[in-house]
Amino acid sequence: MLSFPNCKINIGLYVTSKRSDGYHDLQTVFYPVNFYDVLEIVPSSKISLHLSGLPVQGNREDNLVVKAYEMLRARFPDKISGVDVYLHKVIPMGAGLGGGSADGAYMLKLLNDYFDLQLSAKELGDMALILGSDCPFFIKNSPQFATGRGEVMQPVALDLSGYSMQVVVPDIHVSTAGAFKLIEPAPAPVDLSKIAEIPISDWRHLIENQFEKPIFAQHPELATIKDFFYQAGAIYASMTGSGSGVYGIFPKGMKADFGADLKHQSFYIN
Repeated sequence: MLSFPNCKINIGLYVTSKRSDGYHDLQTVFYPVNFYDVLEIVPSSKISLHLSGLPVQGNREDNLVVKAYEMLRARFPDKISGVDVYLHKVIPMGAGLGGGSADGAYMLKLLNDYFDLQLSAKELGDMALILGSDCPFFIKNSPQFATGRGEVMQPVALDLSGYSMQVVVPDIHVSTAGAFKLIEPAPAPVDLSKIAEIPISDWRHLIENQFEKPIFAQHPELATIKDFFYQAGAIYASMTGSGSGVYGIFPKGMKADFGADLKHQSFYIN
């Protein structure tokens, strides 16, 4: 059985408070992006993960697709048998695009369908949160205003299909834990739950990613990419998540030409 985990961008990202459990409360809008990994499971005598595409760091048993399998296997030992898992990585990692989170969430959905576990979206979302803060979004996989750790969501009527999007991921690693240490929590200055009522032409002056200022200071190349998007005609540009991916939203059919000088991965959605 085959599926295609997609990535996401953050439109606006504010850290509003530090929690007693060590996490932070956020406000953001998650928006799904049509750029995909490939995930397949086939019958086997045991769980085995086969990786291809972009190199994946870390131990295979720590991969979220394996953790998703083990979580469901523990809950349904009589229903879930072994599988060979083939994960082809296309979504750049460590870029704020949620590719690993998407893989874990899609694995839950894939196993639910494959073994006919009949778990509800609510149950899948609760299990996804154990995998990671971004994972529940990919169970819903539609535009969402998110608070809490990112797991408290309400749908927003936002449709960017009339625009083109370009994402650039330079060869820069941004530590998520380190990025949070650079942020002073504060109330969000704009109500992102009303984003669908704000013209996209106004976003540039109203909506920001709070991580940009400190991370751009450490990695000026990211600020250069954002500036170049605007010079090339982007209506809105921003870093996504805590970096290092930067996206630009353009009038339909437009994109920026970075040439061959910038070492980066990039993709374009017309």
